[in-house]
Amino acid sequence: MTISRDEVLYVAHLARLEIPPEEMEGLSSQIDDILSYVATLKEADTKNVDPTAQSISLVNRFREDIVGETLGSDKAVSNCQDNYDGMFVVPKVVKS
Repeated sequence: MTISRDEVLYVAHLARLEIPPEEMEGLSSQIDDILSYVATLKEADTKNVDPTAQSISLVNRFREDIVGETLGSDKAVSNCQDNYDGMFVVPKVVKS
């Protein structure tokens, strides 16, 4: 499969990319190689292969969500530079 210069420019336009003219030939060749590889993959026999979302089996290791002892606001702010009524005082970061 050969991809034309116009097709490369069209796809670049859709992706809002500017392609310098000196890179056009190399890019056309690379896209052509990718499309050839995809065509090769389409020929693979996948009749007896189950669909998967990932290539390896992963199992999440979640712990039980158990309420435990808390630190408490007085202890939490005990080492902070500035606090007010058990809350951290920080510089304003959002301008109105």
